[in-house]
Amino acid sequence: MSPCAVMVYFECRDGRVKGPSLETLGEARRLSEALGGGVGVVALGPGARAVGALASGAAQLFVDESEIHQSFHLIEAARAITAARRASEAKVVLLAATSVGRELAAAVAADLGTCVAADVTELWVKDGSLNVRRPVHAGKAFLTARFRRFPAVVTLRPNVFMKDSSGDPPRHVEKLDFPGGETGARVVKTLEPEIAKVDLVEADVIVSGGRGLKGPENFSILESLARALGGAVGASRAVCDAGWRPHSDQVGQTGKTVSPRLYIACGISGAIQHLAGMSSSKNIVAINKDSNAPIFQVADYGIVGDLFEVVPALESAIRKLK
Repeated sequence: MSPCAVMVYFECRDGRVKGPSLETLGEARRLSEALGGGVGVVALGPGARAVGALASGAAQLFVDESEIHQSFHLIEAARAITAARRASEAKVVLLAATSVGRELAAAVAADLGTCVAADVTELWVKDGSLNVRRPVHAGKAFLTARFRRFPAVVTLRPNVFMKDSSGDPPRHVEKLDFPGGETGARVVKTLEPEIAKVDLVEADVIVSGGRGLKGPENFSILESLARALGGAVGASRAVCDAGWRPHSDQVGQTGKTVSPRLYIACGISGAIQHLAGMSSSKNIVAINKDSNAPIFQVADYGIVGDLFEVVPALESAIRKLK
């Protein structure tokens, strides 16, 4: 079996591949051509073979279908990815910069004795070295770094890279076999939210609210707009700290970093902490009655007005268009 240039971790949930992992695969295929090799994919948990079959264009598939991967297990998953990387001789390990991917990347890098380039938005190969670009200082600047040696571990920001579903399923499948359960840690229970929601990191459209909503009960108008757009609802740190929304909805430097196609900020002033988490959105719409609010400095479209009048009118117009 020929060596791979790039190894991708397929993050799965309920037997389905997470969208950001498919984006990571697309970038891996492009990067592997520059590095002169193929792409390998790691899929873990029951049904991993079926999930791995979706890795279009990948040359190798490494699977571990043991029950210990039924729920995410950091140590066991890191061991599996490390073993797959060593078997494939991959120069680069790519993971999506989701909550799972970020945690896992650190563990894999420690196992491989290397470092992590996190939340990367661009990669290229020059003179045989891997170069990466990532936002720093709350998105106000970009840092370019270079891996002088391999292996390299990199996490890619979701909704930045293109998916590529062309190509055949992996031709070679290799089973990763570990004793398991020797780490002293085990997943006892996984708590699911009472209401299924679109993951903010993966959402194409996000409608976020701040203190301008005046109270938690008023988020219902944002939820209605989000449903009309097929998107998710986010919130500022102040709102989450006040208990109006769960912290899983928080967008910002201490919350989630998102890059949707459309981000609608309602009643959010635009503190630097919040801008750090959403400034890379493709299109930003700001709705605020204060024309001097900092959010307008990063917005592509701004509406100065009362959100309690603007948001329902916007929803009504969208539903008519549909």
